[in-house]
Amino acid sequence: MTFLSLPGAPHIAYHDNALYVEGQRVDDLAEQHGTPLFVYSTAAMREALAAYQRGFAGRKLHICYAMKANSSLALLQFFARQGCGFDIVSGGELERVIAAGGDPAKVIFSGVGKTRAEMRQALRAGILCFNVESEAELEVLSEVAVAEGTTAPVSIRVNPNVDPKTHPYISTGLKGNKFGVAHERTLAAYQRAAALPGLRVVGIDFHIGSQITEVTPYLDATDRLLDLVEQIEAAGIPIHHIDFGGGLGINYNGDTPPAADVLWQQLFARIDARGFGGRQFMIEPGRSLVGNAGLCVTEVLFLKPGEEKNFCIVDAAMNDLPRPAMYQAFHAIVPVQVSNTAAQVYDVVGPVCESGDWIGRDRNLAIHAGGRLAVLSAGAYCMSMSSNYNTRGRAAEVLVDGTKAQVIRQRETAADTFRNEILMK
Repeated sequence: MTFLSLPGAPHIAYHDNALYVEGQRVDDLAEQHGTPLFVYSTAAMREALAAYQRGFAGRKLHICYAMKANSSLALLQFFARQGCGFDIVSGGELERVIAAGGDPAKVIFSGVGKTRAEMRQALRAGILCFNVESEAELEVLSEVAVAEGTTAPVSIRVNPNVDPKTHPYISTGLKGNKFGVAHERTLAAYQRAAALPGLRVVGIDFHIGSQITEVTPYLDATDRLLDLVEQIEAAGIPIHHIDFGGGLGINYNGDTPPAADVLWQQLFARIDARGFGGRQFMIEPGRSLVGNAGLCVTEVLFLKPGEEKNFCIVDAAMNDLPRPAMYQAFHAIVPVQVSNTAAQVYDVVGPVCESGDWIGRDRNLAIHAGGRLAVLSAGAYCMSMSSNYNTRGRAAEVLVDGTKAQVIRQRETAADTFRNEILMK
């Protein structure tokens, strides 16, 4: 009998007061693999991807998973097997794609600061497209491509000056952000790109931010992008694909982002009305594919009452779950095993020596020392942003598929954290 299905995560639910990920009891996984422990649901990722596929049914579509959200090799392998390409932002991420069995010919290279070495690496690998983010980058990329005896396929990222109504640290489409070419400079940038010997113009793109929960910013940015396509093609430069980026939000705390298929139904009403429905489309979802598919299991070390605050001290920390410290982000926190312990209000904090090391504030929890908590919606921007601060090894990861569970990352030891360091002579 299901006790409770958690919001945003239908494959993470209570059965007879015990938390499960698909067919695996979370307490059993923690007993076997220790904590902190990240656990991911393949069913949740598959369903999230299917919503995009439904939204683009009958269209020419190339889905590139934005791997900065979570770049663990097994997850990349999973998306590659589903036919996805990848949106990368570094040469290291390209190496990860190849190590996971991904096809470089399905890779889009984004990011404002590509180095010449990374450009050469991507050209030699034969990637699908460079998403160029400045006019200066056009010049350098052309030089590198000419020196390599080839041409670089390019799409220019437009900054449409649209407010995505999200956290300022993850807003990318406003004039004050570092990303993309200003809307007013786009036509000139395309004319320059078309004239450079090492470049081949193939597309246009935008990405206005992350954790977007409203449709209006997408509609506004789409209109501005399509206006530009008309201007660029009127100048004699064909645009072969239109890339709408990613950024669709997930449910962290009662958030109500549109489902991917609903969002694209509304966007295509606008796109079709303007005569662009038959184009090749690209999208780069990240958080919306993996965010609600993952949780982090942590053990309660101590309960520490105080005059102003009660603290629940756990073994997961800001190095494992950096979003609260970085963005004041909310993650739901639930007990792994429901008990009859009286609930109290706690700040859930980690062992790192920083006052910023908190996971959740003012949480009403029925918990005891030695019990375990699950931090939900932890599939995106947790493991990929984790660190070894305080010489803490990064957590283990487990991938669940039905009743099967596989370790996809071993827990790091202290020796792992300083393996590449050299003592002085």
